[in-house]
Amino acid sequence: MPRTSRTPKDSSFNLRIDPALKAAFTTATEAEDKPAAQVLRDFMRAYVKQRERQAFEAEAKRESLEAARAARDPLSDEAQIMREIAADLDDPDFWAA
Repeated sequence: MPRTSRTPKDSSFNLRIDPALKAAFTTATEAEDKPAAQVLRDFMRAYVKQRERQAFEAEAKRESLEAARAARDPLSDEAQIMREIAADLDDPDFWAA
């Protein structure tokens, strides 16, 4: 079977799996007319993307909590910004625009 990928693969990944699981997976991929290796690569890409998203969300949460902590200090820049936002929201002209 000719290569369907545009980029050559330069690494392999060997793993041991239960023969019944391999047979079921092979049957499932053949039913969809997809190479098992391609389906596994797709799973791997999805897993990596999910982990990257989780790391991004964790960092965003950390930064948000840090900004909220800083905003509780009335002398901080964050608290000043929050006062400015509150003043803008209380201004009727803000909503008229």
